[in-house]
Amino acid sequence: MKSLKFSLVLLILIPFFGVSQEGKQTKRALIIVDVQQFYFPNGFLPLVNPEQASLQAAKVLKYFRDNGQLVVHVKHATSKDSLINKNVAPLKGEKVFTKHYANSFRETGLLGYLRQNKINEVVICGMQTQMCVEATARAAADYNFDVIVIGDACATRNIVYKGDTVKAADVQASTLGSIEGYYGKVMTTEEFLKQN
Repeated sequence: MKSLKFSLVLLILIPFFGVSQEGKQTKRALIIVDVQQFYFPNGFLPLVNPEQASLQAAKVLKYFRDNGQLVVHVKHATSKDSLINKNVAPLKGEKVFTKHYANSFRETGLLGYLRQNKINEVVICGMQTQMCVEATARAAADYNFDVIVIGDACATRNIVYKGDTVKAADVQASTLGSIEGYYGKVMTTEEFLKQN
């Protein structure tokens, strides 16, 4: 009789919390990294298509807000154009961490905040893909979080290396390929929203 009651409780709770493929309860947070004005046109380090990426991030943000799931904003410390872009601006009560390194976990309270909220899966998007997004995704995986990166909600720029220019699209593809292979899943906004 006890096992029957336990099974019924699980059937009631699973739709609300979800269960990962490993059978553990999934509690997730969205981490939006450095979607700040300095990456947009007229900023001091403009990226390729930051507006488009920020609008995709806004769709994911809306999903998290509508479903009462944890939202975390991370911004890089800078004295110029530091504001978070209006498309993903924090609401009152949403946690904002300021960082000084590419890795959003380094010398911030992010890890403790996620642990405090019993988070085991993080959904990450933001700017730049090959820098702060990738560093944060790798660190999250090292801390044993399940990681999803929303690829089209990230943006980067052309990189010049020893006189050769690597196009932003190639930087993006290479970085997301590395994350997908070793650190987590990479999904589009549409794929994520369809599966959730």
